[in-house]
Amino acid sequence: MEATKKIKRQILEGEVVSDKMNKTVVIRVTRITPHPKYGKIIKKIKKFMAHDEKEMCKVGDLVQIVSCRPISKNKKWRVLSIVKKREGVEDLNIVNENADS
Repeated sequence: MEATKKIKRQILEGEVVSDKMNKTVVIRVTRITPHPKYGKIIKKIKKFMAHDEKEMCKVGDLVQIVSCRPISKNKKWRVLSIVKKREGVEDLNIVNENADS
């Protein structure tokens, strides 16, 4: 019987910038690295599409994503956990409901 290998998955942390798709969120991951030759600090930003099965993530949340098998053409990540919820979201919803009345 073959021994199973434990796969070390890559984990990234970023901010949700879009949640308009079904079970999919777009995450913006920011890395700060020095320039290889000149040493100046550079901010590099990359967007990842991640699978959000329960649709818990909202725009502005800070989340952790983990690499997984390809789910679709662009989705190769899934949401591992929500690190920090965006503050003030409940207040905005209450104000919008009161304005409609």
